[in-house]
Amino acid sequence: MAEHDPERLNKLATRPVGRLLWEYSLPAVVGMLVMALYNVVDRVFIGQWVGPDAIAGLAVTFPVMNLTTAIGVLIGVGSSAKVSITLGAGRRDEAELILGNALVLTFINAAIYIALFAVYIDPLLQLFGASEATMPYARGYMLVLLPGCLMTNLAYGLNNIMRASGYPQRAMATMLIGAVVNVALDPLFIYVFDWGIEGAAWATNIAMAVSALFVAAHFMRRDATVRFTSGIWRLRWRLIAGIMAIGAAPAIVNAASCVVNALVNNSLLDYGGDRDIGAAGIMVTYTSLLVTIVLGLCQGMQPIVGYNYGAGQHHRLRRTYMLAVIAATVVTAGGAAFGLAFPREVGMAFTTDNALLDATERSLRLCLLVFPVVGYQIISTSLFQSIGQATKSIIVGLLRQVVFLIPLLIFLPREIGIDGVWLSFPISDFIATIVTTVLVVAQFRQKTAGPPMPA
Repeated sequence: MAEHDPERLNKLATRPVGRLLWEYSLPAVVGMLVMALYNVVDRVFIGQWVGPDAIAGLAVTFPVMNLTTAIGVLIGVGSSAKVSITLGAGRRDEAELILGNALVLTFINAAIYIALFAVYIDPLLQLFGASEATMPYARGYMLVLLPGCLMTNLAYGLNNIMRASGYPQRAMATMLIGAVVNVALDPLFIYVFDWGIEGAAWATNIAMAVSALFVAAHFMRRDATVRFTSGIWRLRWRLIAGIMAIGAAPAIVNAASCVVNALVNNSLLDYGGDRDIGAAGIMVTYTSLLVTIVLGLCQGMQPIVGYNYGAGQHHRLRRTYMLAVIAATVVTAGGAAFGLAFPREVGMAFTTDNALLDATERSLRLCLLVFPVVGYQIISTSLFQSIGQATKSIIVGLLRQVVFLIPLLIFLPREIGIDGVWLSFPISDFIATIVTTVLVVAQFRQKTAGPPMPA
């Protein structure tokens, strides 16, 4: 089999930016949407066939799942950005070392957090808002899902590196394969076998294992741009520091969102009840679908930005960013308009319980008020990640979901009750957008996106 094709990477520096962004983003968006189907399909089947308490129980597990995702994002995003930059600078051997170190780190980190979460699962779920009615559902789901989180992290991390090294279509196929397995197994395990919420977790585990095996096989091919070879497995602390510095922003945001989820769930329990926690779960599921599309755009943008940053072609970097911002804003604005116009219809996809539908309608009408700007914020975070500006990436990433949101979640409900929980989201989005704009404008006023990485 032939060695890797250098033209696959050269096009990142030569083809028209708009065409490249489309070529890389479309498979990434499809792949991310397919990935989102794991959660959406689970929640639809659980809500329709198990019941509203199960939906609320599933919502309680979101913070724990965010913690596991944070570990995967730390390595997956950081390593893929480093691979793009090093390939752009012509350092293919170093890119393969990053691949090997990323794989080893994923196994080590997963072993640690799976063991810790399994031991402390009950206190964690209580901290995140589990009630007597929802605890059995939340605990049953997480105990089955936890071992499979290793496969999820492997599939996510290696998929990002596959895309960053020039294989967007193959990365999309990885996600499609897993989604087909998940959609096929969900009704079988939940309804036919009557395994309930645990059946949804088993379906996700098996699907992610299939995806992980498929993407790992890619890196064993001789024609892969970067691949598994001897000598890449020994941990190099310089590479690990670089991976974690870039991956820190999205990882910290995911980890911090656990605190946010805990505040949201406990506030909803205090000022409302389990139905309101269920409504938050539906609201998060809907907005996550929109954010997923934007994250696909980020993944499509990242190899182009990273490669051209490494190659010193900053004009291509800026144009890529601007096109991504426009596309992301169209997505979040369109999604917000639909959710505001048809909030009850959104809820009906997950439940027929009238109390839960009423709570969902209220949450969407308030939470989506400023949602159109969210796409711009996420793309800006990805810009700083892609060019190795770790500190700015962390700042932008934390503004919306932590710095402004947490104080609002603490004080607003005390003043206006449960609506204060929902209104905290749009107010935080609005303030964060202003600060993000200041940082982005300052970055581009330097006339370049920053100095090229040292060779």
